[in-house]
Amino acid sequence: MTDKVFMQTPQKQFEFDAKVAGVFDDMLSRSIPYYKEVLALSADFALEYAKKDSIILDLGTSTGAMLVEIASKAKIPLRFYGIDNAQSMLDYAQKKLDAYGMQAHLICGDILQEQFPKSDVIIANYTLQFIRPLEREKLAQKIFNALNVGGIFIFSEKIICENKTLDFKMIQYYLESKKKRGYSEFEISKKREALENVLIPYSEKENRTMLSNAGFSHIQTLFCWVNFATFIAIKE
Repeated sequence: MTDKVFMQTPQKQFEFDAKVAGVFDDMLSRSIPYYKEVLALSADFALEYAKKDSIILDLGTSTGAMLVEIASKAKIPLRFYGIDNAQSMLDYAQKKLDAYGMQAHLICGDILQEQFPKSDVIIANYTLQFIRPLEREKLAQKIFNALNVGGIFIFSEKIICENKTLDFKMIQYYLESKKKRGYSEFEISKKREALENVLIPYSEKENRTMLSNAGFSHIQTLFCWVNFATFIAIKE
């Protein structure tokens, strides 16, 4: 379905409700540059570190696109877990998994509260940016503790530039790219209003510091486009 959520003025802050769930895949592919390429890249590196029967944990799994991407490429048996606090998202995820004949343990809950299984790979695509900064630091530590030694954490985020002038230019460049994908000025403006104080991005340096403080020893940028980045961190 085509994303038309912001064609009318929203009456509340952005929420991952049933209305959003129905168009979420279209929203992501049109709102996040190289979204499908990032999914493929994340899946490829996840499989580089996965072993037979490894647990792959997807935080903020939404409609299950990441799990499907990994499962479709896997050559060995793996165990998939997905956590999301929106049941409407998980309902779509289950339908998608069923359509592809794939299985995953989907949990409706708060990733700050749910207990994580011991995993070899944990992924969070555009999820941490919605967690309040103080809780985000705790979550990074929780992720580190849940990984087996040698395990990896892959996450993608919208980021900010520490140089305010450059940051402004990056944002404008990104907004122009959304227009090219069919969003109107009105839709772009209303979505920005709805996300204000909901999506709080870190700079690349802040993300790296957060991971380092949690205990990760190797942190690398896998992909970056203007103000979007994908990171990989290894637990040794």
